[in-house]
Amino acid sequence: MAKPDAELAALDGSLDKALRCFAGARGQHLNDLCELVRIPSISFPGFPAAEVRRSADATARILTARGFDNVRTIDFPGGHPYVYGERCRLPGKPTLLLYAHHDVQPVGDEAAWKTPPFEPTQVGDRLFGRGAADDKAGIIVHTAALASYLDSGSEPPLNLKLLVEGEEEAGSTTLDAFLAAHFEMLRADAMVLTDTGNFDVGIPSVTTSLRGLCTLEIEVSSLRQPVHSGMWGGPLPDAGLALSKILAALTTPDGRIAVPGVYDRVRPLSRLEAESFAALPHDPSRFRDQAGLHHDVPMLGEGGEAQNPWIAIWRQPSVAVNAVEISSRREARNVINGSAWARIGLRLVPDMDAEETEQAFIDHVRRSAPFGVRVEIRKLGVNAPWHVEPEHPAFAAAARALERGYGQKAVFIGSGGSIPFVAPLSARMGGIPALLIGVEDPYTNAHSENESLCIPDWESAIRSAIYLYDDLSRSL
Repeated sequence: MAKPDAELAALDGSLDKALRCFAGARGQHLNDLCELVRIPSISFPGFPAAEVRRSADATARILTARGFDNVRTIDFPGGHPYVYGERCRLPGKPTLLLYAHHDVQPVGDEAAWKTPPFEPTQVGDRLFGRGAADDKAGIIVHTAALASYLDSGSEPPLNLKLLVEGEEEAGSTTLDAFLAAHFEMLRADAMVLTDTGNFDVGIPSVTTSLRGLCTLEIEVSSLRQPVHSGMWGGPLPDAGLALSKILAALTTPDGRIAVPGVYDRVRPLSRLEAESFAALPHDPSRFRDQAGLHHDVPMLGEGGEAQNPWIAIWRQPSVAVNAVEISSRREARNVINGSAWARIGLRLVPDMDAEETEQAFIDHVRRSAPFGVRVEIRKLGVNAPWHVEPEHPAFAAAARALERGYGQKAVFIGSGGSIPFVAPLSARMGGIPALLIGVEDPYTNAHSENESLCIPDWESAIRSAIYLYDDLSRSL
């Protein structure tokens, strides 16, 4: 039943108050974000776990200060701390589960950073710093939206639960077990995950597909130790050359993956997806600039510059050599190397089977090994791809809220990245609608040097969250 005009007017009035409160407290929320960015909460092995703990404690303080109830830091065996808070004061109203993560990637090449990675620095409209966008900005989207309602004198129009993970960047290794152990605490009618990005600056986006990931370490061995290339060169197989041949065999000359059968189970685009992706603004020059592609290096794939590269990124598998170690530039010597190592990753798309693809990947590496060298393969885990058709009313609500928050029509997109927790989280929660809405953009450099956040888009995301809570309270 449609709401009476007077009731709708009252709703709009409370929203206006919340939006005005956010505008007045914008600096406070930006300070909250900067506080988190200053903490080097790198969750990878070998980095100080105490910093991730410090990040969790700071996150908990911000949740408490901005109005969440029952805030707690939760330790889980084998992992970094989670943070949980809720605002569930409306019995009978829908419950929305919010997600973000407080851990970050390693710095990478610190010399390549133009600003200190853990000192948030505003340059123009962008805030630079590791975690500024991925994903500490997502935490503050949630805290700022709740605080804006409360500062206006109103409760949010639905119940909120917020889970902030501490090891997403390291693979969410304990998340599935954590979800199983805390299912009742997290039970909800829908969820919003702020760990994705927009199609471009100022273009709000809802992500409806994610690529999966299969990662392997390969170690090739031919000798007990390196030997002089002049004294022994000729009859002895060089492990570095053998590894190079294995890596070269991963693709055909035009860049397509050479693993047999890898394309057999790739889901074709639906008519709606094909039409939606074709309608996205595609400028080859802008894409090349965003990616940092050298002007004289062509793009791969059929159609070259004329193709829409986002279709390949979102809905085609890809392979990458993440790292190689044979010797080093600093220690380069005239030797035959006895061992060589590489890490390689294969991105999967719907409907590829993760375990089946991993085995095909391993078999192909072994077949490609030349010279009879020894090959040891270590599995680093697989994540399945994820896909959803945006048919639930929650998706229409998200599109409306984003359009109101950004002043720009929202688009539905895919993501070339992998977010391992989405599929198990959705499954554990009974298949509730999962809205992937984030604040990254093509210039963010997530996981790379000089990560940054577009501050106006972050503000738009907070306004959108305020609108979204209201719309979902009536749509769920």
